[in-house]
Amino acid sequence: MKGLEVRGVSFAYAGGASVLQEVSFRTRPGALLAVLGPNGAGKSTLFRCILGLLSGYSGDVLLDGAPLRRISTAVLARKAAYVPQSHQPSFNYSVFDMVLMGTTAQIGRMSAPGPRQAALAVEALERLGIAHLQRRGYTQISGGERQLVLIARALAQQAALIIMDEPTANLDYGNQMLVLSQIKALTRAGYSVIQSTHSPDHAFMFADEVITLQQGRVTAAGPPAEALTAERIKELYGVNVRVRRDERGVCACTPVLDDPPCVAEKNLPEIKED
Repeated sequence: MKGLEVRGVSFAYAGGASVLQEVSFRTRPGALLAVLGPNGAGKSTLFRCILGLLSGYSGDVLLDGAPLRRISTAVLARKAAYVPQSHQPSFNYSVFDMVLMGTTAQIGRMSAPGPRQAALAVEALERLGIAHLQRRGYTQISGGERQLVLIARALAQQAALIIMDEPTANLDYGNQMLVLSQIKALTRAGYSVIQSTHSPDHAFMFADEVITLQQGRVTAAGPPAEALTAERIKELYGVNVRVRRDERGVCACTPVLDDPPCVAEKNLPEIKED
């Protein structure tokens, strides 16, 4: 079976309570899986287990049918890529060099990237429409552009599975839509993508499947319109919402406020002019 399968994974840090409890799900090629849950639900820990960064879990993680525990780091790097939240490196690498770093899994430890790796880097930049930035400094481009560079680096890695940790965190609305649209385009090209998000609307607009995590357990799974009900969103985030479906069948949620936003204004002290 191609893709990722997580079977009954549980994990606890040393001396601590369980962070993950019997988590199970699978991905499929060409699909975007969104993982939602409040802070502390276990999303980042789950990703670390899938990436082989945490090994003390029970249960199984299988990649293309092979148990993760039997896959070497080098092979794993060719099968799964990780896109962190945008970060600020200490050195201002060029955009091209940042993407070229994604090809290191394809060469020997003591080898330098060659023409083939350079071509892969350029191809990844072109696919995401940012080839014109390749000579720019990574720290001198916008947050949305930096996130696309990190995705291009994952593409240059040539892994069929891409795991993204809140790829739109700290981005303005326009850059959020830009990044998510490009991520969705990757799935149409056959990539499997898992991304964590705090936004139900992002899941409604772009995800094919959703799982929700709460206190380390999967509390819902399925297509977004089925898994993300108003009741489920209230359980996850403690916010009353209305979920509506538009004429295209796309859902969106709107917070329901018990009182108008300025309800407290009657309690505000009066401003006195000098």
